[in-house]
Amino acid sequence: MPLLVVRHARAGRRSAYTGDDLERPLSTRGREQAERLVPLLAAYRPRRVLSSPALRCFETVRPLADSLELPIESVGELGEGNGTAALALLGRMAGETAVLCTHRDVATDLLDVLAHGASAKARHRLRLLKGEVWVVQSTGSSLEIVEHLHQIPRR
Repeated sequence: MPLLVVRHARAGRRSAYTGDDLERPLSTRGREQAERLVPLLAAYRPRRVLSSPALRCFETVRPLADSLELPIESVGELGEGNGTAALALLGRMAGETAVLCTHRDVATDLLDVLAHGASAKARHRLRLLKGEVWVVQSTGSSLEIVEHLHQIPRR
C-alpha cells in the first residue's frame, strides 16, 4: 500500500505575498494543478489525506479529499522545516494508503533518505516540482520511492 507524497501546487512567490505565509493561497495555475491531481491520486484509493497546516497544501489536496469524501488532516510534521518529523511520520504510516501534502524543503529532506543509493543524476530526476507526487512503498523495514508522478502541462 503506497504513501503518496505531494509537493503543494503553485502558490505564487513568497516575496510577493504580504500576509502570513501560512495563509498564502494557491494561484490560478496552482488550483488547476490541484484539480489535475484528482485522477492521478484517486486511482490509488487513499483512505486518508494529510496536509501541512499551510493553506496552499490544504488547497492542493482539497479537490481530491472532496471527490473521495475524506477529511483533510492537518499534520504539523508535514510543515516547513520538519523533514525529520515527516520521515518518522511516513515510517509510522507504512502499510497505509494515504496522501501527504508537504513543501519543497521537506521533500528534499525525504529524498536524502529515501533515495540513499541513487546517483546524483537519478536524485535530480526524482526532485519534486510543484504539484508532483512520489509513490512511496515500504520494502521490508525501509521506505523507497517507487514511482514519480508528473503532471502533463496544460496548453
